[in-house]
Amino acid sequence: MKYFLLFYEVVDKFAEKREPYRPKHLGLIDDAHKRGELLLAGAYGDPPSGAALLFRADSADDVRAFAEADPYVTSGLVKSWTVHPWHVVIGEGSSR
Repeated sequence: MKYFLLFYEVVDKFAEKREPYRPKHLGLIDDAHKRGELLLAGAYGDPPSGAALLFRADSADDVRAFAEADPYVTSGLVKSWTVHPWHVVIGEGSSR
C-alpha cells in the first residue's frame, strides 16, 4: 500500500455551489474512509479554493477512480484534479 494525495482546484463560489452535491460527496468520502482508503480530506482556503485528500491505496488508479466518481467532479465544481504519490518520511507509514 502506498500514500497518494488527490488535489482539487474548485470553481469560484464553490462553498455555495456545492450544497446540492454535498450529501452524495460526503457519502462517497465516508465510504472510502470506512474501507480504510481515505485517511484525511478537506477543503483549504477561506473561501475554499481547493481540497486535498490523502489516500492509502495500491495504485494511483484507485484514487483516479474515486475522483472520477465524485459528484463534485462530475458536476463540474472541480476545475481540475491531480493525483500525486506521497513519500512519507516522518510518521506512520514512513519509508525511511
